Amino acid sequence: MREAPTNHAHTRRLATVIALSTLIALAGSSVATAAPARDLTFDIIFGEATSTSPTEITWSPKGDQLTYVWEDGDGKALWQLDAESGDRRRLLTIGDQESTELPKLEELTRHQWSPDGTRLLLESEGDLYLLTLSTSKVDRLTESAFEERVASFSPDGSRIAFVRDWNLWVHELGTGRELALTEDGKENEIINGVTDWVYWEEIWGRTSNGLWWSPDSDRIAFYRFDDRDVPTYPMVDFMPNYPEIEWQRYPKAGETNPTVKVGVVAIESGDTIWMDTGEDPDIYLVRVGWQPGGERVAIQRLNREQDHLELLSCDAGAGSCSRLVEERAATWVNVTSDLTFLEDGRFLWTSEASGWRRLALHDASGEWLRELSPERWNVTSVDGVAPDRGSVVFTAHSSDTLGALHRTVFEQPLAGGGATALTPENAWSGAQISPTGDRYVLSQSRADSPGTVEVRTLGSDIRVELPTAERPGVDLDRLPRRRFLTIPGPDGSKLPAMLMTPPDLDPERSYPAIMYHYGGPNSQVVADRWSWRERELWHTMMAQRGYVILHVDNRASNYFGKHGHDRAHRRFGPENLAAQRAGVGYLGSLGYVDVGRVGLWGGSGGGYHTLYALLNSPGTWRAGVAFAPVTDFRFYDTIWTERYLDHPADNPDGYHDSAPTNYADNLADSLLIVHGTADDNVHPQNTLVMAQKLIAAGKQFEMAIHPRQKHG
Repeated sequence: MREAPTNHAHTRRLATVIALSTLIALAGSSVATAAPARDLTFDIIFGEATSTSPTEITWSPKGDQLTYVWEDGDGKALWQLDAESGDRRRLLTIGDQESTELPKLEELTRHQWSPDGTRLLLESEGDLYLLTLSTSKVDRLTESAFEERVASFSPDGSRIAFVRDWNLWVHELGTGRELALTEDGKENEIINGVTDWVYWEEIWGRTSNGLWWSPDSDRIAFYRFDDRDVPTYPMVDFMPNYPEIEWQRYPKAGETNPTVKVGVVAIESGDTIWMDTGEDPDIYLVRVGWQPGGERVAIQRLNREQDHLELLSCDAGAGSCSRLVEERAATWVNVTSDLTFLEDGRFLWTSEASGWRRLALHDASGEWLRELSPERWNVTSVDGVAPDRGSVVFTAHSSDTLGALHRTVFEQPLAGGGATALTPENAWSGAQISPTGDRYVLSQSRADSPGTVEVRTLGSDIRVELPTAERPGVDLDRLPRRRFLTIPGPDGSKLPAMLMTPPDLDPERSYPAIMYHYGGPNSQVVADRWSWRERELWHTMMAQRGYVILHVDNRASNYFGKHGHDRAHRRFGPENLAAQRAGVGYLGSLGYVDVGRVGLWGGSGGGYHTLYALLNSPGTWRAGVAFAPVTDFRFYDTIWTERYLDHPADNPDGYHDSAPTNYADNLADSLLIVHGTADDNVHPQNTLVMAQKLIAAGKQFEMAIHPRQKHG
């Protein structure tokens, strides 16, 4: 269960306005009712200019060019940047704009460079297009009754693979001929080449791709999902005269999962070889990719209990598999995208066995060779390999008390020795490495500074800046500043916190406060990074209007490593509740906060934890807002829920004690629950069952239902 992406602006505006109204109720008359013109407003927060840096950054194969989507004064467009000179040009106009000399598409879902760097493959409104860079000409490739998805060039550039009507297809660029490589695809039953819902949400982080070209362009490895035994949930559209139902395959905790296989199909013959990943069908195949040489496929297999992860090497021609490396845990194993193969067959692999994620080099047979990451650092991503320099670039944070507050990018020689920090330790940094490994896009920011996005060259001082912008109407120098600190927590612990106060704080006054949290294992809300997310802008606006803002991360958050995450195993609620109660205690110690006027809110997992906190510590908060909350984890999906709580049959007490629905009698504070009727992640069933429990208990509460709106 992850936080929802920032989309559906109308829903965000309404939900935030409602939340604002509820939390204002705790403020009393001491809060200003009008803001000076220089302050943030709802129009600014929910305006069109939601990004201050480029998005969809994509490197060219040679690493000398990159493309990105950027909205300047002339509208949204796809741009090309020369990574050496910094020269840039508009390639494509996107959206509803006045006609220009450039080609135009109403939307751009994704784009990809051709292997020779001369063309771009574009996905727009379910169809595929080719943009020739030398002529700026756009040619349409597909125009069918079905949507084309997850399209990608073959490595030799002669074909494009994609999924249409749940089957795997290829398009030959020379002839225009299209070939169906699978024929059994059927919506909600058999899915080829893309992820089904639960894999999309919980395994791949909302990425749909389920096909991978072989290096020689002759074969494709792909997912096949059989969802026919997965129970269905009705997504109801209540707006038509007779409501319409769309059935979603959604495996709830303890229920039947999809059966997944990995096949390798030959383009010319159409023959498929299925990889032998074991006799147990109730497993997760969480990562797939080709090994160097193109004769073997690497598959990561995770058991349903999620405490045993194996890296398998499978013969693409015979289907037989052998194990290269494995990891076990007493609780669960976190899955990453860190596996990186080198051309000689060696590979990079990360492990949390020590309690912090460490990066190691293994030989081609899987034998451990050496640790590569510094001992006191927790690796958050392996960003890429620089083959000419014999090094790997990765991002990590310190394991010190407030280490996870920042992210640092390192370059580490594969032969061993000390890692070199490419960025300062007191900033939030991230790197996107070019295919050639010699350049990278570096983003850096602090909570009170938007920072920069620039192209850098390894081993050089050459820098090329990408465009950035400030949101119109905002005087950044006048925004309230965020202060990062630790507060006393359970058992003598120190909990990470962020405090923001009104700009003209008067210690003699008594201010209301708003607390925001998420609370799930290996999560984090206290971060020293710049964000234009509406949530953070709203918090800033509320500070301007006279509220104290506090975020607190608990002992199961990223700050405490894997051993900290494990505190949430088999039981949700108490760990985060203890942290948020400590936050109220800290606010009371400041002397200028009225602890009788403190509100608590969050969305998704934060919505769940808001309900749990109010119902298990009544009277601690004056009001709470729970957005899209899980109210009983028997209603949530298998992969996320069982990872932490185990199978319901093996942990009935943990499921019962974690569910807010079982504490409805305790409600004593003002409560608003917000949910969208089209939420296919946390179903509205959660809120309706919670409402019934509260009604049965004779409790007063407020509820805002948003028709046709999803988890965002």
